[in-house]
Parts: sequence; structure tokens; C-alpha cells
Amino acid sequence: MSAVNIRSARLDDAKAVADLHVAVWRHTYHALAPSKAFVALDEEHRFASWHKRLSSPAADQIVLLAESGAGLVGFAAAGTPSQAIFDRRSEIKHLYVDPQHKRRGIGRALLETMAARLVEQGRRSAAIGVVAGNGPAIAFYEAQGGRQAGSYTDPGPLWRSHNLVYAWDDLEALVRRQPMSSAP
Repeated sequence: MSAVNIRSARLDDAKAVADLHVAVWRHTYHALAPSKAFVALDEEHRFASWHKRLSSPAADQIVLLAESGAGLVGFAAAGTPSQAIFDRRSEIKHLYVDPQHKRRGIGRALLETMAARLVEQGRRSAAIGVVAGNGPAIAFYEAQGGRQAGSYTDPGPLWRSHNLVYAWDDLEALVRRQPMSSAP
């Protein structure tokens, strides 16, 4: 495997992030999400969302990209919590790795780098919502030291999924694990 570089996303990354988001989301949720979500959450929808997010980022927003010789192979985003269940933790809103590049340490590197960036912002804890039934993601978060801290139902409008919350209440512990490579 070629080296993986983790860096902050820029506005000109919006299309690549949107395309990967759609591909990974469809692969991950093919047996879990309703068909109307697949139709609505297409490349055009994701591009508009990522373009908006990257063109006017919130002060606490972090978007990281994982790149290799193959191009964009993963991404992660964090920011202000969207649900009360996250309490005072930062919310990791996305952590996706191209299925062809899984089990190579990319997800771990993204999570560890995200933890480091959150610590730089003065954050001590973070959590992520994962759809119940997404066994591979649940196993990954547990292997990375995440503990189940509750659940919630996504408000929709396309899919009222049941989500489990996995939390890391000591981000410093993740930071000390040394990510693969990181660039600003």
C-alpha cells in the first residue's frame, strides 16, 4: 500500500468528497437504508452540501481527507453536536473509507488525527452516531476504544434510522496513538 496523507479539506475538494461520500454511503447502507434515500442522496445533493460546508466552514468544523497514490481514499468531519445525546462532546459527523482501501489503518489514522485536531481546539471528548445494524462500523469504533454512550433516532426527513452513539471521553488517549501521516 502506498503512504497515506491526512490533510484538511479545501473548497476545491468538494466534488471528490461528494463522490466518495455517495459511493461509500451506498455501499455501507445498501441493506439498511430505504430506496428513497438512495435516490435523493445522489452526487448532486452531496456536492451542494459539501460545497456549502467547505465554502463557509463553522468555527469548530474540521474536515480531514485521507489521500494515497489512488487519490481520495477516506474523509472525516467533526463539529457542533446535532443531537442532545452527544452532550458536551464534539460530534464526529462522518468517518468514511473507500471499501477498496479498508483494513489498512486509514480509518484509524483519520480518527486519531481528528482527535488531535479536536484537542487543539480545546475539546476533551467526542462521539459519533452509527446506524444500528452497521456491524463493521460498530466493531471498528469498539476496537478504537469507543464505548456505547446511548442512542437516538435520526429526525429524517428521508430515513429515521436508529443510531448508537460511540464516545471517547479522553481524546488525549487517541492522540497518543500516532497517526500514519498528517499535514495541515
